[in-house]
Amino acid sequence: MRPTDRLFQIIQILRRSSHPKTAAALAGELGVSTRTIYRDIADLIGQRVPIEGEAGFGYLLASDYDMPPLMLTPNEIEAAVLGAQWVASRSDTVLAHAARDLMAKIAAVIPAHLRPFIAEPSVGTRPAIGGPGDTIDTSIFRTAIRDSRKLRLRYRSDTGQDSERIVWPAMLGYAETHCLLIAWCELRHDFRHFRLDRIIEAESLEDSNGLRKGELRRRYRLWRETNAGIS
Repeated sequence: MRPTDRLFQIIQILRRSSHPKTAAALAGELGVSTRTIYRDIADLIGQRVPIEGEAGFGYLLASDYDMPPLMLTPNEIEAAVLGAQWVASRSDTVLAHAARDLMAKIAAVIPAHLRPFIAEPSVGTRPAIGGPGDTIDTSIFRTAIRDSRKLRLRYRSDTGQDSERIVWPAMLGYAETHCLLIAWCELRHDFRHFRLDRIIEAESLEDSNGLRKGELRRRYRLWRETNAGIS
């Protein structure tokens, strides 16, 4: 890795870190010595990059530091391509189009010498496994999640029994063959995973879940840690 690329990567690592990163942690991620990291940090500070911290404690990048967001490396471009390929091959039509639009926008703004990493990437996903597609538009779920709205579902279990549920949607989870709505279920008083291909009807309600932004997902993470292995 060229020294200039390494300096850029240090900024990127610090940019995505909410806690101080030690020189040892930076060295381990970049595959260099801690002495090299100390020298690079000094170079960045000398270039007026607002890095705070010290040896033995760790380093943080000032939250107001502004760096052009599309100064992408080849590895970052191929990571974006891989993710976009995966999304575009799934059954969510809206997100599939958004993934293709995203890559077109990236291709339009990156330097010409980086465009081959989009046109002819060295990575790829295997074709999606065939199976019954989801019968419902996922935009209703994404909108409800963003707006913290409750949903009314008519759901068919794996045994063929129908039930009506009021749920607080937390996120959509994508697997190889199906998509899951992860939500707090008022009927069960617990988190549940609902397969989209078993949701017969979905209606967005005016009622809010009453939680601050991010709280429902935080509760789900705690639930998942407590109930590891339970689906």
